[in-house]
This record gives sequence, structure tokens and C-alpha cells, in this order.
Amino acid sequence: MKYTITIEETCAKDFEINANSAEEAYKLVERKYKAGELVLDPGKCQFRQMAITKPSTGSTEWREF
Repeated sequence: MKYTITIEETCAKDFEINANSAEEAYKLVERKYKAGELVLDPGKCQFRQMAITKPSTGSTEWREF
């Protein structure tokens, strides 16, 4: 039987940003991230999990690895 496995990762990387407020920092980082100026690759993987997504068994069980 053929299975499709989905892998999900949570990566993290620190970036320093100059801003006048926390809200301005959030907006600036989001804009820079979407523009490709802030890239997490190669970031540090904090968490990963996998699950069988096909064939569907009714409920997906995620497994950390």
C-alpha cells in the first residue's frame, strides 16, 4: 500500500530590529519577512512531527520525531 506522509517543522532564528515600539517592530519584521529579507533557512529546528495523510483513516495521529 502507498502512504503519503506529511512532515511539519517549527524553526526559529533570532533577528535584531530597530523600532520605536513593539507594534512597529512586528509590522516591520512581517514586511521584511514577506519581502524575503528575513530568512529562517538554515534556522534551528525546534520541533518536528509527522503523520500519515493518505490513505485517510478518519483521524490523523501526529508523531514527534
